[in-house]
Amino acid sequence: MTTLVVGASGATGRLLVEQLLARGQKVKAIVRSRDSLPLALSKDSHLTIIEASILDLSDTELVEYVSGCDAIASCLGHNLTFQGLFGQPRRLVTDATRRLCEAIKANKSETKVKFVLMNTTGNRNGDLEEPISFAQKCVIGLLHLLLPPHVDNEEAADYLRTQIGQIDQAIAWAAVRPDGLIDEDEVTEYEVLPSPIRSAIFDSGKTSRINVADFMADLIVDRNIWNEWKGQMPVIYNQDYYNVTPIPVTQAD
Repeated sequence: MTTLVVGASGATGRLLVEQLLARGQKVKAIVRSRDSLPLALSKDSHLTIIEASILDLSDTELVEYVSGCDAIASCLGHNLTFQGLFGQPRRLVTDATRRLCEAIKANKSETKVKFVLMNTTGNRNGDLEEPISFAQKCVIGLLHLLLPPHVDNEEAADYLRTQIGQIDQAIAWAAVRPDGLIDEDEVTEYEVLPSPIRSAIFDSGKTSRINVADFMADLIVDRNIWNEWKGQMPVIYNQDYYNVTPIPVTQAD
């Protein structure tokens, strides 16, 4: 099984590559520079490194890199700098998601390709009636106006949810929503839920990047876990930050 990872040089992307290799998977990693990966990781015989900026690749190149992949995983995000937050490309995640899906379709694979997108609990699942407070609605409204990366995350997930949907012949997808990201050295206990049970703005929990990587790798490798969460936007919390009384959700009309 081969997975293409974009955003592989990021804090979570590197961990996902490690998790997939540890599971015996073959990995293609798109990174701006080979030097951004740990030396031991870059020497793994099951890892193919593609040095490029994802949006600078031509459609033909993307089709070539996607060819033969059973899964695509996106850990793309915006750097927490002024340029990263407000500069170009403002639709990095959305444009990469769309172009990768188009490349998958162009390859006309005989089996569906999995697409696993790293997203955020600040983004509501439009397929579910996920309740949020009036105050949080106001803050998210401001984020729409002032913070382009938030809109990018929303549009990327909405592309999968509305344009790919649940019955696409070439692609099946899941969008993983961690809460406040933290760094930890090892995988710990975590909970996966259909929707947030805490306010992403006023009462956020914590999710370690290595736990996100572990869950994304499980989605790619484990058929039972994939069947449980495909076509959904699962939320992941570290066990220590998990409230055992989830907010009920219902299907939207």
